[in-house]
Amino acid sequence: MKVLVVGANGQIGKHLVTFIQETDNLEARAMIRNEEQASFFENLGAETAVVDLEQDIDSIAKAAEGVDAVVFTAGSGPHTGKDKTIMVDLDGAVKTIEAAKVAGVKRFVMVSSFDTRREAIQAAPSSFAPYVAAKHYADEWLKRTDLDYTIIHPGALTNDQGTGQVNAASEVERGEVSRQDVASVIVASLENKDTVGKEFQVVAGTTPVKEAVKSI
Repeated sequence: MKVLVVGANGQIGKHLVTFIQETDNLEARAMIRNEEQASFFENLGAETAVVDLEQDIDSIAKAAEGVDAVVFTAGSGPHTGKDKTIMVDLDGAVKTIEAAKVAGVKRFVMVSSFDTRREAIQAAPSSFAPYVAAKHYADEWLKRTDLDYTIIHPGALTNDQGTGQVNAASEVERGEVSRQDVASVIVASLENKDTVGKEFQVVAGTTPVKEAVKSI
């Protein structure tokens, strides 16, 4: 299975491409913003596609040609304004969903926020609410398509070394999770067809990743 990783140069994205390239049944195509980012992925033996997420749907669709799955891991980051939150976390996500349709790619994995229900938007601090709202509407857009989607809602992200163990369910107690373990969860979700049409929260835990994903 060839996988287009959107947001590949991000922290989760780099772990994800690395893990994909280590598997026997998956291979990655890293979608990056500029050519200077390519060497990391080329050294892993991964393909690259240079496309800015703020470009049009057809540009993203071209990057998705010939792949079997798309993973959206892009994010505007905590230090950007509301404008980038809209352009990346909402419009970028929706354009990627539409690009998958154009390219004829059915499998789509979305890395979302921990809780994107409407209640979470209302409860979020004013500085964080636009991000939650963007993720909410991107998730809803995806769920209204006929794509074979999986939506992953990670807890507070850390750069800790992954343990390979998590707690995953439709709803779990809020907590932290390493970006490395989130990447492992994405790989396990791609490898498990039973995750199609499902969304779940994930935090650090004591269950091996594949087992946790299988229990969803």
